[in-house]
Amino acid sequence: MKIYDITQEVFTCRTYPGDQVPAFTRVSDMGQGAPCNVTVFSMNAHNGTHLDAPFHFVKDGKTVEELDLYRCVGDCTVKAFDSQPTPEELREVLKNSEKKVILKGPVTITMELARCINEFRLELIGVESQSAAPMDAPLEVHRELLGQEVILLEGLKLEEVTDGNYFLMAAPLKLGGSDGAPVRALLLDMK
Repeated sequence: MKIYDITQEVFTCRTYPGDQVPAFTRVSDMGQGAPCNVTVFSMNAHNGTHLDAPFHFVKDGKTVEELDLYRCVGDCTVKAFDSQPTPEELREVLKNSEKKVILKGPVTITMELARCINEFRLELIGVESQSAAPMDAPLEVHRELLGQEVILLEGLKLEEVTDGNYFLMAAPLKLGGSDGAPVRALLLDMK
């Protein structure tokens, strides 16, 4: 079995434009004579590798702790694209994919792709960018997917991962009442 860590490191991660950049303070430091090291950190729930819960864009949607974890853990298909896929290209992939799909490459989920994803009743869609939706118009796409409780797994690192089927572990931190949460995302190649 091979494990692929597809998670950004938090304090050097990419952030969505305008979001708070993660930071930490060492409040107890053994280098300064303290008996142990203790760190306090602050960050946005959508920094680095994270997932969006429906509550992010759906007023009465589920918050992070209410998510069905089976949507975040299980069999997964990874498919790379060299350019933005058309709905027809995505449909061909989804015909033979698992219900959790990660799209590698320069992929933005447009409304046409979001409708295609819902047509196949996916549980999770993952992308490398900090937002699955277009940066200039994220509302419509997020509502289309999160309204059907499709988990959006964003900010993935997929350089070492090739096309194929894996076992995905992407459980969020249990942040009660939150619209999103950091994730330590792993792909397990069981071959």
